[in-house]
Amino acid sequence: MNEILFNNVRIVDPELETVSGLVDVKIQDGQIAKIGSDLDQKCDMQIEGDGRYMLPGLIDCHVHPFLADANLSRLSEVPPTLMSARAGRILEGMLQRGFTTVRDAAGADWGIKQAVEDGLIQGPRLFIAGRALSQTGGHGDFRSRTDDRDICHCQHALAFTSRIADGIDDVRRAVREELRKGADQIKIMVSGGASSPHDPLERNQYSPSEISVIVEEAERRGTYVMAHAYGADAIRVALECGVRTIEHGNMIDHATAELAAEKGAYLVPTLITYEVLADTAEDSGWSEAMLTKLSLVREAGLESIRICREVGVKLGFGTDLLGDSFDHQSREFLIRSQVESPAQILYSATRVNAEIVGQTGKLGVIATGAIADLLVLDRNPLEDLSVLQDQGKHIAAIVKDGNIIKNLL
Repeated sequence: MNEILFNNVRIVDPELETVSGLVDVKIQDGQIAKIGSDLDQKCDMQIEGDGRYMLPGLIDCHVHPFLADANLSRLSEVPPTLMSARAGRILEGMLQRGFTTVRDAAGADWGIKQAVEDGLIQGPRLFIAGRALSQTGGHGDFRSRTDDRDICHCQHALAFTSRIADGIDDVRRAVREELRKGADQIKIMVSGGASSPHDPLERNQYSPSEISVIVEEAERRGTYVMAHAYGADAIRVALECGVRTIEHGNMIDHATAELAAEKGAYLVPTLITYEVLADTAEDSGWSEAMLTKLSLVREAGLESIRICREVGVKLGFGTDLLGDSFDHQSREFLIRSQVESPAQILYSATRVNAEIVGQTGKLGVIATGAIADLLVLDRNPLEDLSVLQDQGKHIAAIVKDGNIIKNLL
């Protein structure tokens, strides 16, 4: 029996926008066992919080730990061994920044997830998407225009990112294959993107009939579909076909946002990646066309959040960083603070993201019976989001699954 007692902490509740008085929190066998005053002091370890602030472990719902290069084409020269080593270091950094759970948005496989679960990598728990599905010529088709091969039997980092599937039968088989290999959710590309050189940003990808079959197969296995989408029409089609989470969504309009709210869908903004790429993409070899697309989505990012807030769309929290930019992960809080309150952003990064990964009441909350994923902070994050900056410097303690990851107390 593993018992830990935190004494004299203040619990931060982003939903209620409140901070509790001083309480004790007892952890037993990986779960929060009791919350109260003057709890039984008999346990394996006692930690004095001294009035610090306890927040649920953070959740990032859009990460790419295997995409360790902003110029994706260069990943074709990276073998799986090097890719996995880099991913391990990236995941370790995320956990030290307070992200105890992350949702992969294409690239991660069951092996890296198992490595974390087995303790070989000290990283956040993973919900993996496997390889994203892309139509021929879509956002996940990385072939050059001189490459006529239908299938690349390659063993490199880029090959882990996506697979090409066209037509009803092909996409059905692709979904089943990714689920067979351990995907927790299915990722699809339904519009152009900034990092892909040849697909127009504003054009839809995948037909409604293909998307509907993908959703059908995912739901048959008790899971859901997440869709890369920028343009309002692509978002609309995805929502009408049953897609549950929209990734990015920068160019959403009011009518489409109202549809998302009506269907109870989620939108996961990823604003920090555009800020970082604005400074680095040209040096990474992005073409002029790619830089133009980047500028368009960057300019629309904050407005998409305003629109979604106005009509009640459930907003998650994501980052979508690439290359060596993962240290910027927590800057997403500061960027979104231009249009949202700290409580709203923290609610997205805890309760809403817990809903997205199907862990309501287990993750993203400090409550009896919840999984013990906890952060102890030096300052109140509802008043000062900078407490989450500087690579976890202001996080005095990190607990994941009831295990102490960091303790400076």
